[in-house]
Amino acid sequence: MTELPSSLRATADAYDAIATVYADFVCDALDDLPLDRAVLAAFADCVRATGGGPVAELGCGPGQTTAHLRDLGLDAFGIDLSPVMVGLAREAYPGLRFEVGSMDALDLPDGTLRGVLSWYSVIHAEPHRVPAYLAEFRRVLAPGGHLLLAFFEAEGGPVTPFDHKVLTAYRWPVDDMAALAADAGFAEVGRMLREPGEGERFRRGHLVLRAAA
Repeated sequence: MTELPSSLRATADAYDAIATVYADFVCDALDDLPLDRAVLAAFADCVRATGGGPVAELGCGPGQTTAHLRDLGLDAFGIDLSPVMVGLAREAYPGLRFEVGSMDALDLPDGTLRGVLSWYSVIHAEPHRVPAYLAEFRRVLAPGGHLLLAFFEAEGGPVTPFDHKVLTAYRWPVDDMAALAADAGFAEVGRMLREPGEGERFRRGHLVLRAAA
């Protein structure tokens, strides 16, 4: 991977520093989140309905959601900016493929994926950088492939920074995120908004999108 811009280097370093604690915190995070599991299952069904094929979790962290996609029957692999996170993912799930990489410059040919999962992985991106991520997701997806975006929702307000425990993150209005995705060549399939659960501060947004032909 080429030298990272300073903002991405700061993100990689921040997650490297807390990787072990973070991995312990999220290892069973989906167990008590039935709506999150449901939207992941719907995404998996969409991928299978279009013939299946490789699916990348971009910003996979320690790999637990990539493993969940595998358990849903998908040919899944993970990419993350943090080398330490990738090392933990490889250790925890030796049967899966994990690579170090940046979501805005993926080492993947055009149109090779049938699915992309971005599970809270664009939350630290400065708002003006998000369109470039979405464009890269569209580039690597085959026509008709599916993208699932999960993010912190702004509950009717503007794009808003907040004090995430790792480093600054952003809450997005779901309509604004959907509009950016449309500009990048995606059609909305469905959305799910979930109110914050115990120990959570913000509503969660989820968009299932299809890459235009």
